[in-house]
Amino acid sequence: MNHVPQTGKRLLSPIQLAVIALLAGTSVAHAAGQAEQTAPATTTTADKTSNSITEVYVTATKRTTSLQKTPVAVTALNAAALDDNHVQTIQDVVNLVPGFSATGQGDHGVITMTLRGIGNDSAKTEYADPEVATFVDGIYSPRPEGATALLFDLDAIEVLRGPQGTLWGRNSTVGAVNMQTVKPEIGSTAGFFEGGYGNYARFGARGAINIPINDQMAMRVAFVHEQHDGYIDYQNPQDVSLADQRAAAAPVIAAWNAAHPGNPIAFQPINNNNYVRNGQKYSAQDQSAARVSFLWRPSAQLKWNVAYEHYADRGTPSMNLLQQQRAGQPFWSALVDVAPNVVRDSNSVRSRVDYEINKDISLAYIAGYSRFNGSSTYDQDGGARPATSFTTGGKYQANNTVWSKYKNYSHEVEIQSTGKRDVDWLLGLYYANENNGIRFDIPIMNGTQQGTVDWQGSFIQPKETVDSKAVFGQTTWNVNDSLHLTGGLRYTSDERKNIGGTNNGWSDLTAPQIPVNPSMNPLAPGSGFSTYQHNDGKFTDNKLTGLLRVNYDIDKNNMVYASVATGYKSGGLQDGGVPYGSESLTNFEVGSKSTFLGGAVRMNNAAYYSKFKDFQFSAPITNPDGTRGLATSNAEGARIWGLETEIAAKITPVDRVQFTAAYTNAKLKKLIGGSNDYVLPACPVAGISTCLDVTGNTMPHSPKFSAQAMYQHSFQFSGGTLIPRISAHYETASWLSVFNLGEPDRQKAYTRTDLGLRFDADSKWYFDAFVRNAEDKNVKTSAMNANGPWQAQYLPPRTFGINVGKTF
Repeated sequence: MNHVPQTGKRLLSPIQLAVIALLAGTSVAHAAGQAEQTAPATTTTADKTSNSITEVYVTATKRTTSLQKTPVAVTALNAAALDDNHVQTIQDVVNLVPGFSATGQGDHGVITMTLRGIGNDSAKTEYADPEVATFVDGIYSPRPEGATALLFDLDAIEVLRGPQGTLWGRNSTVGAVNMQTVKPEIGSTAGFFEGGYGNYARFGARGAINIPINDQMAMRVAFVHEQHDGYIDYQNPQDVSLADQRAAAAPVIAAWNAAHPGNPIAFQPINNNNYVRNGQKYSAQDQSAARVSFLWRPSAQLKWNVAYEHYADRGTPSMNLLQQQRAGQPFWSALVDVAPNVVRDSNSVRSRVDYEINKDISLAYIAGYSRFNGSSTYDQDGGARPATSFTTGGKYQANNTVWSKYKNYSHEVEIQSTGKRDVDWLLGLYYANENNGIRFDIPIMNGTQQGTVDWQGSFIQPKETVDSKAVFGQTTWNVNDSLHLTGGLRYTSDERKNIGGTNNGWSDLTAPQIPVNPSMNPLAPGSGFSTYQHNDGKFTDNKLTGLLRVNYDIDKNNMVYASVATGYKSGGLQDGGVPYGSESLTNFEVGSKSTFLGGAVRMNNAAYYSKFKDFQFSAPITNPDGTRGLATSNAEGARIWGLETEIAAKITPVDRVQFTAAYTNAKLKKLIGGSNDYVLPACPVAGISTCLDVTGNTMPHSPKFSAQAMYQHSFQFSGGTLIPRISAHYETASWLSVFNLGEPDRQKAYTRTDLGLRFDADSKWYFDAFVRNAEDKNVKTSAMNANGPWQAQYLPPRTFGINVGKTF
């Protein structure tokens, strides 16, 4: 992100004011609702000696409006705020937004999002879509791999809370995240370069330069590279004597040979060379990206922004760690027999043409194209139970993406009124297409990879497509200068197809007992595999979503609003070509936005009640016949209500505080769910081996209360400004799955603190030192006990470093 003066930051604030806000019960957050988008969230320049907070502008209604005048719950983070908080991925954003959380999914290396208590941890492949939609420059990013890409050279990020089904559409059931990149400027040669170092051998570099071409054209080139070593150390394999290995293996060998005389097995010592003890570690980062942007403005009425972006990931997935580590082993370590590997590349083109037809009407055409290819290897069992022989004790399980690919493109046309008028209106047409494919292998061997096959499968989906079409419109009647009435509708039609998809399982016990690997073709005769499920199918769906809202300006510093909005996520096809239904959410919300003390304090509040219907619950399951797959079922839904507040205060010209808080109550309605990630009882429901009735349980990743507080002070010296800052996040305990399985399936209440020290020199260079997770807390983001002992994914341990840069 380009560094801008600290005066350009948004702030939030004091706990006392937040408590007042929550008690007031009026609705918060930077502008909650259906977004409009013609320009990124920006800030006006503020006098360093002023006590007023810089004004923030957002595009949450697809028009550029002041945050304090936008009747929507939206958090706007400008470039300075993103830099101050060292934001690189969506997971770094969540603490800055009330009611927002993100969860790392190790086997696919993606991040899934939960907002206001609603999310889907299985939304990590083409089989499940998220409830929180991600946009870059207003263009929908369909696959969660995009959300893990480096966030660089951004003007702003806007997080819209509540269903965005009218203006933003696809999969924004509970909200949307819109990232706005920095655009070229005609006549400017500004830029910056930054380099940084830190613990875990962290190295980072980023920069950007604006290049004027002529008086109508400009280009901008931006790049970023971030790398650090993995957090997870490798454990040495346990020393099991040959005598003990023989004793453990003997009954298994005898039973196998008696049952399969034509394919006997013999004792083998455990091959310790199959365990990983060096090389790249799990949870390592090695990511690079570059963007080239062009602006062409042939006239005052016509403007075209177009950008090409490439992203490459050569890091490693995050690892499931034992919650209670084995004696003598470091917490951040694992017994690993699958070397980590990630290869991901994406290429994207984004385009936006704006044309002012006349002084009353403007037209915008927004188009995007992206292509992704990837593969990965992952140790799913994480060495939870060490082997006692080559074929007894624990399990060897790898979750390997042999190949994954998608391409998508979208077109959107918007025409809207401009200027001050009695009725503001916007009309739009939208079309998007996705073409996804994946081969995902799961070898599970008894004991070690030398052992007999426990179960293994290869899931091959060569072509899964999505066609989505929509027409939408929204209008606001400005009854007078204070009262505004808004209504909007969106009609969406979706079609999904799975063509040639198969689930293939190991079935030939006379074939060699080896783990499935990329060189094998599970569809070929003699491979040892047979197809147990064909996934071909077609699903169509349509939905009308809408918005009703009234907002009233009490005076120039205070506004209140109330709205009813609906969101929708299409149904689709699961394994076997079996359809599942769409989900929808109806949200009732009231909110307020206020400015006090001559602009020194701003407070935005929201209170909401959501009726969530037909929640799509997806999980890996075992079928009664022993085969496996991914199942999606529609729960009856959930009822959610909550309060949010965001406060920014400039106590003095050099002292700033900000505060966000959220109270969330999210309870499931009727759902009987199953998952192979957990040990569950036998299921009375046909079609699933194990399950649990989770009706009335709390939704995962939804702590009752969470808060973030930040304070910074500016010291002015003759050569520049020194700014120390402290930021603390607190949240109460939260469940990690819908099953609510006790303390191992729960993250207890915690506080996590970040520290920063920045110096901005008058000569345009700067340094920025930081410590993240100063307490070195182990914070769980997901949990499982499928491998016996409880394991979990964790947020990173304590990290620290320094960045030095120069602007020009």
